[in-house]
Amino acid sequence: MALVLNEDEVMMRDMAQGYFAEKAPVKALRTLRDTKDETGFDRGLWADMAAQGFAGIVVPEEHGGVDMGYLAAGLVAEQMGRNLTASPFFSTSILAATALKHGSDDQKSTWLPKIAAGETVIALALDEGAKHNPRGTSTTAVPSGNGFKLNGAKAMVVDGHVADVMIVAARTSGDEGDTDGISLFLVDPKSNGVSTERTVMVDSRNAARIDLDDVEVSGDALLGTLDGGMDVLESVMAAGRGIASAELLGAGSQAFEETVAYIKERKQFGTIIGEFQALQHRSSHLYSELEIARSAVVGSLTALDEGDENASKYCAMAKAKVGSVAKLASQEGVQMYGGVGMTDEYDIGLFMKRIRVLQELLGDAHYHMNKFAVANEF
Repeated sequence: MALVLNEDEVMMRDMAQGYFAEKAPVKALRTLRDTKDETGFDRGLWADMAAQGFAGIVVPEEHGGVDMGYLAAGLVAEQMGRNLTASPFFSTSILAATALKHGSDDQKSTWLPKIAAGETVIALALDEGAKHNPRGTSTTAVPSGNGFKLNGAKAMVVDGHVADVMIVAARTSGDEGDTDGISLFLVDPKSNGVSTERTVMVDSRNAARIDLDDVEVSGDALLGTLDGGMDVLESVMAAGRGIASAELLGAGSQAFEETVAYIKERKQFGTIIGEFQALQHRSSHLYSELEIARSAVVGSLTALDEGDENASKYCAMAKAKVGSVAKLASQEGVQMYGGVGMTDEYDIGLFMKRIRVLQELLGDAHYHMNKFAVANEF
């Protein structure tokens, strides 16, 4: 596996770098936050991202996408991390698009072109508690007429408050904790029995709590096979972890670079603090860790594109490694900035908050390290 970018990927990286720095920099997030925008992102930006090909980056060409693969998507996510760009890219272009590749022809033709065109927002309703635990799904879907009736509750549904459709994981057989017996359903958030509560996360983004009370869906709403939803979820979670790792890499790298720039200018008792050997050692260590993390991200996303049988493990490894390194980058940044690091005047605190949220999505470092140590299962 070559951990280098080809010519097309370099062009995508450079294009994304210029685009997000101009169209969706950190100050755009500040505007969304300060105006208390309930959508949580700029719909005009989402449409423009589609026009650039970003929204459909993993959508097959026959459905209107550019189908450049997950490494290219990671290059986009990295630049979004560097600029704290708010958009439904993760929920819709990655999680939903990956899931829908396993759908019926009708489901693909209905939703994938809309994703590529930036005309829809789709949310994955998976977790139910405070921590990531897909096997702990207790939401149920029981046969009802020609379809199913769903009951349960979901938490931390990214973009769930503005979703046009949700992909809901529900148990159709087995017991809580079983791998088998989970199925996926396309659910209209406007259906009777669906209750949505918007939750503003610490990073100023939006998620939602979803309650399902006797929600009726047709048989056509089943995505994938009955009781076989975990097979689809494995590919969705691997892709999500890989792309979240790329965004973490971008956020951590930008936090590091802004910190280094700051300590090269800030003076204490007439001396530039960047000349202090202790800070130089800490900066050097962090630089090395970020480079290792970059290799993990590129390797995991390349494995996804190549269909490597161990891709899900590589993505979990990357999520664990980059989550820890990005957290360190933001913490070191705040410490080197001093007390002003947590004031609104500087961006370093915003990076710390975004990194904390990204750490939790689809499992933090402890979750993945525990899976390796205990059962080596994903």
